[in-house]
Amino acid sequence: MASLPYAATIFLSSFLLFLVQPIIAMQILPWFGGSAAVWTTCLVFFQSVLLAGYAYADLTHRLGARRQALLHVGLLALSLAFLPILASSGWKPQGDEQPIARILLLLLASIGLPYFLLSTTTPLLQAWYWRRFRSRVPYRLFALSNLASLLALIGFPLLFEPALDLRQLGWMWSFLFAGFVVLCTLTARLSMNGFGTDEVPAAPRAAPLSMASQLQWLALAAMGSVMLLAVTNHITQNVASVPFLWVLPLALYLGSFILAFDHPRWYVRPLFIAVLVALLPAMAFYVPSLKLHVAVPLYLAGLFVSCMFCHGELARLKPDPLHLTRYYLMISLGGAFGAVLVAILAPLTLPGYFELGIALVLLALLLVLRLRRIFMWGGLAVSVVTALLVMRGVHDYSAGVRVMERDFYGVVRTADHGRPIPYRSMYHGPIMHGGQLLGDSFRNTPADYFGPTSGYGRVFQSLREMRRKQPLSVGILGLGAGVVAAWMRPGDALVFYEISPRVVDIARREFTFLADTPARTELVMGDGRLSLEREPPRSYDLLGIDAFSGDSIPMHLVTREAMAVYLKHIKPDGVIVFQATNRFINLLPVVRRLAGEFGLEAVNVADVPDAEEGPEYWYSSTDQIIVTRNKALLAWPRIAEAAQPIEDRRELPTFTDSHHNLLRILK
Repeated sequence: MASLPYAATIFLSSFLLFLVQPIIAMQILPWFGGSAAVWTTCLVFFQSVLLAGYAYADLTHRLGARRQALLHVGLLALSLAFLPILASSGWKPQGDEQPIARILLLLLASIGLPYFLLSTTTPLLQAWYWRRFRSRVPYRLFALSNLASLLALIGFPLLFEPALDLRQLGWMWSFLFAGFVVLCTLTARLSMNGFGTDEVPAAPRAAPLSMASQLQWLALAAMGSVMLLAVTNHITQNVASVPFLWVLPLALYLGSFILAFDHPRWYVRPLFIAVLVALLPAMAFYVPSLKLHVAVPLYLAGLFVSCMFCHGELARLKPDPLHLTRYYLMISLGGAFGAVLVAILAPLTLPGYFELGIALVLLALLLVLRLRRIFMWGGLAVSVVTALLVMRGVHDYSAGVRVMERDFYGVVRTADHGRPIPYRSMYHGPIMHGGQLLGDSFRNTPADYFGPTSGYGRVFQSLREMRRKQPLSVGILGLGAGVVAAWMRPGDALVFYEISPRVVDIARREFTFLADTPARTELVMGDGRLSLEREPPRSYDLLGIDAFSGDSIPMHLVTREAMAVYLKHIKPDGVIVFQATNRFINLLPVVRRLAGEFGLEAVNVADVPDAEEGPEYWYSSTDQIIVTRNKALLAWPRIAEAAQPIEDRRELPTFTDSHHNLLRILK
């Protein structure tokens, strides 16, 4: 029973530590375009502050128990000034800010001190525990802390997110944190009374730590962190950046910590090494694959086995409890270092998404270093095979590419194709997002997702026929190659909203749509929804929602609040066109429900071109949803002949900024 206050405080602190991560990330995700990089940047902050917390525990250990506890209680009282943890709207970007730095500063201002103090709890209280009960080893408290973290992560998408909105979640967390402050203060008082002196009680000296041991801790912790972020990036950039897909990899990562540090029986070393040897080449083979129904389960399984190897080896190397704070400090340093490598260094230095392949090669080499004798040669062979498969994937990803550039919002590539007629395509992530037919005879001709029989094409042609000689006012969220500009005529006004400076630069350098359009064209930088929120009503005839990267859906663009913003900017008889083409997510019922809630009609135009020759070869299959009150437009022959009703799924709730369940709309 004497250990109960320590266990309870560690459990609550770890629960709050990981519950706040998706809460604050969800608050700020729409402000930065719903990009997958928002979560990985948040992980850099979380890992870095965790490192600072462990460093604090290690450094203040020298103060003695009483002075350390008094200092900690003072900081706990100060942290209450940060409550409630609700991100201020003053941090919303205006369009030209550096997103990584802004996210890190926003998190520091919103949850900095509370998160720091929660980060200190596990190593600090384990050290206090060891000082009081020297006959007991406190490492199982580390497994308890990870169990609490796992429960918070699983509970968020399954329990807390469906029941509470973001503001309620922020207040709930704040009340729980205030309770933690009281509990931790009582435990600190108990610890001071238990020691009765400022001096650390005498104990046998432990053997000094070698630098080699500390570097091994660092490397194993960093490798687990790198795999976590690289796999999370790979999944979210192709599906959607939503809490469930953040939580699942992180839960596997934490689960491996729980098993590895609970008891040696869970890490069956020969078994996990054998499975890792089989999975490394398989994961390397599927790096460039678009078969996510195979790749996602493979990478989630691979992540768990990789982390079991890294954390199981870490547990085997744990030192005497007297070096406990240094051990956790090195683990935290490795975690932060791995996060920085993937979330910050990779986007700044790598032109494409190559970090997962690099991580697999490094993991294979780390495996070699942990093997002995003849097994080392087997590991070396696996490393060579893994490296060759990764290089093959890099070659496939880069083959025929004219331009490959990267920023916070993704990787943009262009490639030329010679047959059946010359064509230049733009890829955002792994998916083609527009392109241009080459040659003077096809100059300024719409193709790809915007051909004459697509939803966009039919709407533009119908509006021209219904309003002869009347100019159009058009807004498009998402520039891509700028293909929509090909539908414009003299007198029209066209506004593109684009968050990625890299996309704008490549659209201007590689394609001629922006230069050739006869319309008055405006380019607004920043998240399209935030830009529309700031602007006065635009009175658009057509507003297009096409701001998607790869197959990833920025969910904040398909919520009730977003629809209200869109309606503010269209004419009473205006039309909204949603690009719903996606291999994994069915947006049709989501948009249908939103339209019905605002008294609009919604129909889908499914275009499936099958030409094998001519320019039509480059027309893509599309699903584009037309949303409007304009019954005459929906009845116009070009639209009526292709429009398909959308089934209303009554069990599907309306998506809001606070509530949107991706699992219900997976194909």
